[in-house]
Amino acid sequence: MEEALLPLAMTSDPRPFNQQLPEPPDPRCVLEPQDNPELAPALVCALCCCFGIIYCCFGYRCFKAVMFLSGLLSGALVIFLLCHKERVLETQLSLEVSAGIALGIGLLCGLVTMLVRSVGLFLTGLLLGLTLGAGALLGTEPIYQPPSAWVPAGGLVGLALLGALLTLRWPRPLTVLGTALLGAAVLVACADYFLEGLALGSRLGQRLQALPALPPLCWYSWVLLGTWPALGALGALAQWKLMDEEHGGHANAVVLSHHQRRLQLLRIRQQEAKWHRTSPGVGLCEGSYRHQLPANARSPADSLAPSYLQSLRERQLRPGSQATAPHTILDLDSDCGSTVPLTTHSGSTQT
Repeated sequence: MEEALLPLAMTSDPRPFNQQLPEPPDPRCVLEPQDNPELAPALVCALCCCFGIIYCCFGYRCFKAVMFLSGLLSGALVIFLLCHKERVLETQLSLEVSAGIALGIGLLCGLVTMLVRSVGLFLTGLLLGLTLGAGALLGTEPIYQPPSAWVPAGGLVGLALLGALLTLRWPRPLTVLGTALLGAAVLVACADYFLEGLALGSRLGQRLQALPALPPLCWYSWVLLGTWPALGALGALAQWKLMDEEHGGHANAVVLSHHQRRLQLLRIRQQEAKWHRTSPGVGLCEGSYRHQLPANARSPADSLAPSYLQSLRERQLRPGSQATAPHTILDLDSDCGSTVPLTTHSGSTQT
């Protein structure tokens, strides 16, 4: 009895018949950079890369410039979205008008954040909280799905307010951390645009909307997401290094200024001591004597020449010499010569 022949089924997938063949790669996860990117977005991304490097490595060193850029970009972005997406005064504004209004209000916001330090710190804390919330929302995609859009939105707002308050309390370390993480996030976003066309940005918007059944991220998206905290840590270390060098240079300048001030004081004292040694009777004796008597009690005979006082001192110090005028009293033991007037105020003089 002949065996019955089973019909042969033709399939396009040969893996059930040959298990040694590898699985074909997912066409979504093939890394293909953009061949001909548009000029305007590419220039914007290149400019954002420069801003990201400044934020990441010199955020605290260039504090005023960073605060101005934060206020300018934040204000311009918010106003542009409001003017371009919403109807203002029952009219739909064009792209150019929206950009002009956003630029003007952004400049005003930048000046406020640069000139008012507390406003700049508050904005830095807001951006720090938003950056941490966005990273946490993307990183927890495989393990957590928000039930509604209010959960991620509330989490971002809460983290932003917490970061702002903490930055006002500890401005220096959190400003360094916030600018480093924000600059690293900008660099990662620019790399994401050139590599995969802002796939991470699109996924962040989907996570904020709490859309279900999202396809998993590709491996290079996770690599880009992992480079964000690494770049932030390197930027924070670079800023701390620059601050230590600046603080050390300032301390050395202060010590040098104190040393120079001490040298100047020592030179002044040496000059004063030398002047006292060379001319002991000029100026000091006259000044000390004149301060002892009021102006109305002085007479012309009270001002004696230093040479006359020196001759009287030598005459008194000679052996056997005695003063012939007992009524003339001289204090020859002091360095300043005569400290007692030779004449009385009553005007009686004897020679």
